[in-house]
Amino acid sequence: MRSLQGIAGSALERCDGPAGDSAFVPSPFLPTIPSIASQSPLSMITNTVIAGLGGQGVVKASDILADAALAAGFDVKKSELHGMSQRGGSVTSDVRFGDPIHSPVLSPMVPAGEAHVLLVLEPTQVEVARPLLHAGGLLIAPDILEDGALKNRKSLNVAMLGALSTALEIGEAHWQQAIQANLAEKLHAINAQAFAIGRARGPGPGLSQGQR
Repeated sequence: MRSLQGIAGSALERCDGPAGDSAFVPSPFLPTIPSIASQSPLSMITNTVIAGLGGQGVVKASDILADAALAAGFDVKKSELHGMSQRGGSVTSDVRFGDPIHSPVLSPMVPAGEAHVLLVLEPTQVEVARPLLHAGGLLIAPDILEDGALKNRKSLNVAMLGALSTALEIGEAHWQQAIQANLAEKLHAINAQAFAIGRARGPGPGLSQGQR
């Protein structure tokens, strides 16, 4: 695998050890997770955690991810809300998906330290949620989007899903279908734009089943 060089200030990180002991990962190369990288690709389950604050749309983002993965043919389990759902409280939601025959998902919960991908919507929650990430996992933080990139900050959750979409084996059409199914029709256009903005800034392909 190509050597990964540090990029100071990047919103995409590789977590190689305990909290704070990480190296930045440039797009489009994503890290492997040593403890599971040697397993058969068909036996893989992808563990994703979305973190943020109450009112940011963490649950809605996890609903969209779960629906997109289901539309793509995966077996999917989504956790209930963790944390304070009222506005301003820390919130996380887990989504796990895998091959329905070879790797059916039995539990919706992602154990601490076992998330392959950690998607964070709020800068203050990056370090709070970091212990959830597996060593070698992918952290996508909100500063991947520059200030002013979005016309409406309420679409941040969908924009971050756009960034996430480049790292997962779920087709863009499935994402668009899930976004439309979970949002009112009047919000489709602004969120389609937000998704495209996030997708343009995503880490790129690389989190294949053989690299999880």
